[in-house]
Amino acid sequence: MKLLNGVRVLAVEQYGAGPFGTLQLAQLGADVVKIENLREGGDTGRHVRRENETLPDGDSLFFQTFNLGKRSILLDLQKEKGQTLFRRLAVTADAVMNNLRGDTQEKLGITYDKLRDVNPKIVCVHLTAYGRRGARKTWPGYDYLMQSEAGYLSVTGEPDSPPTRMGLSIVDQGAGVQAALALVSGVLNARSTGTGCDLDISLYATAISNLTYLATWYMNLGLVQGREPRSSHPNLTPSQLYRTQDGWLFIMGNKEKFWSVLISTLGNPAELTDPSYATFAGRLKHRAKLTQLLDKIFMTHKTAHWTLLFSGKLPIAPVLNIGQALENPFVAQMGRIGSVDHLSGRLRVLAPVTEINGSPIEQTAAPSAGAHTSEVLSAAGFTPQQIRELRECGVIG
Repeated sequence: MKLLNGVRVLAVEQYGAGPFGTLQLAQLGADVVKIENLREGGDTGRHVRRENETLPDGDSLFFQTFNLGKRSILLDLQKEKGQTLFRRLAVTADAVMNNLRGDTQEKLGITYDKLRDVNPKIVCVHLTAYGRRGARKTWPGYDYLMQSEAGYLSVTGEPDSPPTRMGLSIVDQGAGVQAALALVSGVLNARSTGTGCDLDISLYATAISNLTYLATWYMNLGLVQGREPRSSHPNLTPSQLYRTQDGWLFIMGNKEKFWSVLISTLGNPAELTDPSYATFAGRLKHRAKLTQLLDKIFMTHKTAHWTLLFSGKLPIAPVLNIGQALENPFVAQMGRIGSVDHLSGRLRVLAPVTEINGSPIEQTAAPSAGAHTSEVLSAAGFTPQQIRELRECGVIG
């Protein structure tokens, strides 16, 4: 079952945020036609490679990660003929998605105003760094910059440690999902009203939006949240890291009942049944002392012992590295890793998050640069002779 079967998206995209958004659409069955920059030899992500990669030049594991199941065209949108060609493709498209700098969309002819005459239902989604209006519309921008300016580095890590970013490109990925949601919503509206629109998402807006309750606390209470020891929740205890004999545990006793579960499972040790620890407020007040007490208990056994002991009773998780996380038997049990056929062999990839009626979604490899140029142009009515001429004059690749 392809939930987005019949939805066609022209994706003028590169690198991470935009491709991650359209990846969600492709996984759900949309026809994502990736418009790659001919002048740069395709998406920049094709050239993000590790030393020991064996994929051919112009491809990479990084690129495969974000572009599974898409089709690819190499096109020069800076040329007038390139924009004319794009308008032909837009006639049968439901949406255009881009993640370019905020001052380039008008120039390249990929806004609703530029395309509405050929397709009044077209939805144009613009995922930029700082938006298409305001003083920063011409600025380039990346995930780590957003984490820095939006305050993420000030709440990540231990107190008194240097500013620390989150280890993943969480703003890129969050913005990509926001853009995919906006696109589907816009297409749904256009199909009922007959009118498309421009929809704007930015990395900066996403980063600020993700502040959620920390922002609400500041705006209404003047509270500036900082780092908490052991990655603690600012209000709830125990909800933090604890040492074990061979590593770390993360416990999240975010309901009062879990404190009772914790101490009863441990055999109601006298030091933990002190009335001063009976409530969230009391435990927060004495958090430092409570951390010492729990560390002493948890360091008597290895992480696996505690994980098994509390399994299903208390919200608990071991602290794993990336390799350990992916080798976790539960990952295999839940089908979180799949594979795709690639010219260089079978590639292992992450499975889509969504399952349909309990079944995983099948995926195909990301395309080589321009692999579908002739196919897509032929379907749009271009003759073989016209395609050859466009290729000879450097409009397509």
